Amino acid sequence: MDISGQIVLTALMAVFLFGVVLFLARAADWRTYTPLAGGGSGIVSQEGGYGHAEKPAGIFRWLTTVDHKDIGILYGVYAILAFAWGGIAVIIMRAELITPGIDVTQALAGAMGVSSGQNLYNGLLTSHGITMLFLFGTPILAAFSNYLVPLLIDADDMAFPRINAIAFWMLPPGAVLIWAGFFIAPFVESVAPSMASWTMYPPQSVEQTATGGAASSIAQLNAGTDLMLLGLHLTGVSATMGAINFIATIFSERGPEVGWDKLDIFSWTILTQSALILFSFPLLGSALVMLLLDRNFATTFFTTDGGGTILYQHLFWFFGHPEVYILVLPPMGIISYVLPRFAGRKLFGFKFVVYSTLAIGVLSFGVWAHHMFSTGIDPRIRASFMAVSLAIAIPSAVKTFNWITTMWNGKIRLTTPMLYCIGFVANFIIGGVTGVFLASIPVDFLLHDTYYVVGHFHYVIMGAIAFAVFAGVYYWFPLVTGRMYQVTLAKAHFWLTMVGTNLTFFAMILMGYAGMPRRYATYNLITVGPIDLIQTMHVLATVGAFILLVGQIIWLWNMVQSYLEGPRVGPDPWNLEEDGVDSREWDWFENRLETALTDGGEPEDADADA
Repeated sequence: MDISGQIVLTALMAVFLFGVVLFLARAADWRTYTPLAGGGSGIVSQEGGYGHAEKPAGIFRWLTTVDHKDIGILYGVYAILAFAWGGIAVIIMRAELITPGIDVTQALAGAMGVSSGQNLYNGLLTSHGITMLFLFGTPILAAFSNYLVPLLIDADDMAFPRINAIAFWMLPPGAVLIWAGFFIAPFVESVAPSMASWTMYPPQSVEQTATGGAASSIAQLNAGTDLMLLGLHLTGVSATMGAINFIATIFSERGPEVGWDKLDIFSWTILTQSALILFSFPLLGSALVMLLLDRNFATTFFTTDGGGTILYQHLFWFFGHPEVYILVLPPMGIISYVLPRFAGRKLFGFKFVVYSTLAIGVLSFGVWAHHMFSTGIDPRIRASFMAVSLAIAIPSAVKTFNWITTMWNGKIRLTTPMLYCIGFVANFIIGGVTGVFLASIPVDFLLHDTYYVVGHFHYVIMGAIAFAVFAGVYYWFPLVTGRMYQVTLAKAHFWLTMVGTNLTFFAMILMGYAGMPRRYATYNLITVGPIDLIQTMHVLATVGAFILLVGQIIWLWNMVQSYLEGPRVGPDPWNLEEDGVDSREWDWFENRLETALTDGGEPEDADADA
């Protein structure tokens, strides 16, 4: 195309984009913010008078908002999109593993611009891990904490509302960069999705080309990995900014009646999580910068003659293991908060749950080397890390004991949030116990890099963290939308998720015992071990994954349909006052409904004003 053609095309694109912006700016009537009667409403704090008195309508509300509730919703929508991306990636991978050979990904590779089915599988594996941890796990928890923490501590908003907004808006470009390899690969032959796995171990991550081989010059490196590293760095900066904001908010913005002894358990876990982020994410950022320098400027941080690959593993896992607790502590807080509401009694041993949260936060920085037992590190170091890794099971067990004891002789109501709480406890016990075995050095030697590790890890990530997220989503759905979800669909979602989770990940644990290594796209060349058993387990795991897929489709349908048409709820949709377990965020919800009606509005005005 000549220069004049490019200019015309650019001008047409500019006109098109201007038209899109104009359309979005005017499309303000489709379930967007509607001022209460008389306009200029918004929620204003009872205490300080600070609030968001006026908000623009339409898409500009979401692009410019600094309201913690709006940003919480933005985090939630973003995390759901990332969850869908990571879920589709793993469904393709599980479909591939039904048979021992390379079939599904080989058929897709050409259309996606990837050189082979194995490389596409490795790209999907990398994208799934990075997406679920950094683009779904951390943001979905930020959705809860942004929306709820200021309400629970009686604050007007976050301590730094604009920094809060900036932290969120760093995530979309981060996601685009992380996934960029998939977008560019069909058009540029030398670029492919990163295949370095979510751990990004050198020397592979330093030398890999788009075809999976080792590069002899910087020009041959796969730029998809560079883009992914840059995207990861953005998400890390975003998480660190958010953590600083939460620490400042909880320390300085609590209402006069919310002393440290009155701080709710969810806010305690967010405070601990924020401290973990503050101390661990800079290590990841440092490792990523050094990787980028090794790749693009021929530095030698992680070469044999430099710091070596073990240095990278120390840096990565000093972040990586606290990251597990960064992801699991807030879900523990959600369970500790929601479970007592449907057990009809207060959380048993509240102080011990708080102390165990703090203990996990401290101990989590002393266990990183248990991921490196098989690397040949000094045996004396291995022994000390084994001891601390076993010790961290104690505060986790304290929490489990308190959840079970809270339910003991309680007035249990098996609502969907409660089902997910019970499912969390059951799955967390399996995930935790299987993790204790991995903390033992001799057992780790046997099971390292097998599917056992994958099964254990996913029992914690999917079986526990995702279950807590769903418990929170169902519990606070009426608070955010003013409507109730479809109960039958919600319970179908729970049972499909429970069955799918255990079918998928218990099969992986059995495969690990059988010696099946992880991260393999094929297993047709395995000549030892119970091959028939391994294939059967792979088929069961894939069936479980598809059951999970059906469950999540039902959940998405339920959320959207109930948001649009669900029945409206009153100020106490869970009848918490009857059992004396009501809480501050529902007081805010009741006030929101009363304010809307007093000002001459309708209940739907209160929903739109949230």
